[in-house]
Amino acid sequence: MTTPANQSATAWSPFRRPAFLVLWSATVVSNIGTWMNDVGAGWLMTDLAPSPQIVAAVQAATTLPVFLFAVLAGAVADIVDRRRLLLVVNLLLSAVAMVLALVVQAESMTPVLLLIFTFLLGAGAAFIAPAWQAIVPKLVPREDLTAAVALNSMGINISRAIGPAVAGMLIAAAGLVWPFALNAVSTLVVIAALIWWKPETEPARNLPPEHVFGAMIAGLRFAIFTGGLRLVLLRAAGFFLFASAFWSMLPLFARESLSGGAGLYGALLASVGLGAVGGALVLPRVRSALGPDRTVQIGTVGMALSLGLAALVPTIPTGLMAGLLAGAAWIAVLSSLNVAAQAVLPDWVRARGLAIFLTVFSGSMAVGSLGWGSVASQASIGTAQLAAAIGLLVAIPLTAWARLSQLTGDQSPANHWPETGIDLPVQEDGPATIWIAYDVPTANRAAFLALMPQQRRSRRAHGGYAWALREDAATPGRLIESWHEASWLSHLRHHAHVTRAEAEMQARIRALLDTPPEIHHLITPTKG
Repeated sequence: MTTPANQSATAWSPFRRPAFLVLWSATVVSNIGTWMNDVGAGWLMTDLAPSPQIVAAVQAATTLPVFLFAVLAGAVADIVDRRRLLLVVNLLLSAVAMVLALVVQAESMTPVLLLIFTFLLGAGAAFIAPAWQAIVPKLVPREDLTAAVALNSMGINISRAIGPAVAGMLIAAAGLVWPFALNAVSTLVVIAALIWWKPETEPARNLPPEHVFGAMIAGLRFAIFTGGLRLVLLRAAGFFLFASAFWSMLPLFARESLSGGAGLYGALLASVGLGAVGGALVLPRVRSALGPDRTVQIGTVGMALSLGLAALVPTIPTGLMAGLLAGAAWIAVLSSLNVAAQAVLPDWVRARGLAIFLTVFSGSMAVGSLGWGSVASQASIGTAQLAAAIGLLVAIPLTAWARLSQLTGDQSPANHWPETGIDLPVQEDGPATIWIAYDVPTANRAAFLALMPQQRRSRRAHGGYAWALREDAATPGRLIESWHEASWLSHLRHHAHVTRAEAEMQARIRALLDTPPEIHHLITPTKG
């Protein structure tokens, strides 16, 4: 555990790794372009169609693609070369951004066309995010992973502080086309960094790669049966559904509530970014002192106060103050949840698990944005902001039981299972049946049975089904665990994917036995 004395050094240590520093810097530049594009799109829509619902739809069009495509993107990122995937998607994004700039320059933009371009850019972001987050553990040693995640969050918010302010000045001084054009150019910086980066060669795979659809199912199954990830997703939904009101209402808050222009909108977003950077600098000490659960709760209260302040005292000074508070609160919650998600995900499903986290994040943001836009249309902007603030406060006690501090365990591969001794061609069709006989002393029976629900969830997370625990009537004290898997290949992947945390749990089970467990396999032969 990091101590307060060396916390400061640890927070910056990922920058000692050249690959992380170069890719982080390039991503900051690209994100500055992205935020410039978002400011330009939000402000352009207030000109094209200044309806609260339509303006809020820009935020929804940005986040909805992540909800729709993130799981697919995560599956692809887990089975293909992630560097090549990032290169291809960034090239496509640069082309879309340049076409968007040309359409704006030609003054041919319409509300529907702007939403389509925004959706396409959001789709590109959906394919980039899981792959990028999944390569972070390859860029830094394990002890620097938490710091690297926090620095990534800080980088996003540095770009949030710079991009909107620059976009506001450009729109006021040179015209709306420039944020879109510079976004296209900024993407080229990431492409150059990815071309420069030469990652270490991955070890050869002993098993064939998963198919995309099967990989998606495996990722969803892991999320369903892994309690730690479910807790993170629940906490995320409870926050982002209501916090989305801040982002979706911000363009209208600047224009309608504060009677400002593009410069003020950029200043508000810049204040959010500055607040987030300040929050990132103190976040390691806050997390060390309070733990992840209280950090998330304090961040949630901070976001509620920011929304309430904007709703009740709609002036420029309070708006800027609300932005600073919202930025610090946002990074406190987002960084804590992201670190928790990384902590519970083993390498084999990391991109898919992070994609599911992004799906919940983006789905909550998209649904929330549309909902708060509807509230603002029917009532007022202030009413939507105040209702979201109340929702955030109510969510705190409702989600308090989902404790992030209980998410522990080494998720690295255990490689502890012995070879099966079965020499068969790897086939996709099965199924395979596995049963294990345990001789449990009477004195240890209660402890053994208490561990088996955890064992059942582990088997199911790895693809097992029809799990059962039965007593052998012919042998007193002998319990038989059995389950099925889709194929022999699925079972071999199960062997490869067991983590050290799961291996430790299985070691506790074996310690309760008189003799080593007996493992048996029944494999349905391939047809034909």
